[in-house]
Amino acid sequence: MITFKIDGKKLTNWNSFHLEFKTELNFPDYYGANMNSWIDCIDDLTEQPILLQIENGNFLKENKPELLNAILESGAFVNYRKINQGQKPNLIIATDI
Repeated sequence: MITFKIDGKKLTNWNSFHLEFKTELNFPDYYGANMNSWIDCIDDLTEQPILLQIENGNFLKENKPELLNAILESGAFVNYRKINQGQKPNLIIATDI
């Protein structure tokens, strides 16, 4: 299993959100910096099991809940889409909320 760590304190707005994920998860240069592109890039990474560890999730929940919700809801969609395609859901999200 591959683990990626994202520091919730670094996610202060949508621009920093997309920059942090692009940098930490090595998204391709064509990453569109929107949630549809985020879902597609995460989906591409989940050919093998991935742990997405959100550090300082409680801080994120209190200060930027819309960003935390985007991670959780979009991550759930990635797994749901895999199930609908007859594949194994491989994205695990862990945080300290």
